[in-house]
Amino acid sequence: MSAAQQTADDMAPPPRPPRGWPRARIVGYCLMGLWILAGLALVGYLAAAWNLVWFEKYIPTYFSGLKVTLMLVVISTVLGAILSLPIAYARMSGNKVLSAIGYGYVYFFRGTPLLAQTFLIYYGFGSFRPQLEAIGLWSFFREAWYCAILAFSLNTSAYQAEILRGAINSVPKGQWEGAASLGLHKLQTLRKVILPQAMIVALRPYSNEVILMVKGSAVVSLITVADLMGVTRLAFSRSYDFQAYIWAALIYFALVETLRNLVAWIERRITVHLER
Repeated sequence: MSAAQQTADDMAPPPRPPRGWPRARIVGYCLMGLWILAGLALVGYLAAAWNLVWFEKYIPTYFSGLKVTLMLVVISTVLGAILSLPIAYARMSGNKVLSAIGYGYVYFFRGTPLLAQTFLIYYGFGSFRPQLEAIGLWSFFREAWYCAILAFSLNTSAYQAEILRGAINSVPKGQWEGAASLGLHKLQTLRKVILPQAMIVALRPYSNEVILMVKGSAVVSLITVADLMGVTRLAFSRSYDFQAYIWAALIYFALVETLRNLVAWIERRITVHLER
């Protein structure tokens, strides 16, 4: 085979995908049809169960609950991001003591349920009221809102620390060496060279963590915080109308989809230089 023929073969377009109805396409269309039917059934149920009195009475409380949920997620995520920095440093440290402390912290908060951690903080510390009053911390731990923020911040900091550690380790070591050859010390290298590249890698895992925080925030309703799920349970207990949970699910779904599309837009903007 001549070189010209070999080049022509290499430049030939890829073969077209087989047409027809393979098994994967049939299964995909069937699943899509089931989802469409489920969506139509949901719309039909909401239309049949429409109750204007119920809607006017309870939907405003849903927005107040949504506000509490958003505040909980935003505050906990920011505090968790701050806490994750020293934890990630400890995990990557060459000091065995620091590394063991960071590993133990991450292992505990990633290995136990968020609900159990919330109960341990709210009910566990509540059993030490005399001791907490003696050191002036009872005013903090007696409030379910503060306990929820503490539990969520500690939990997400463990996940964010691992995300940050993995993203930093994904940057090639040659970046550190190149920055050192330019006279940059480690802190400058980390801030100006490593972190900008690591954040591109960490963006998707960070967005997944925020979405999990949004969905996991429903557990705070069990410690009397009036978040979105808390007001939903209250609406159902007073009306016994099942659409109370359907509306809550739709609000959670809309919130998650908004976050997902926002992160996708940010990712496209910050990776435009990588597109070919």
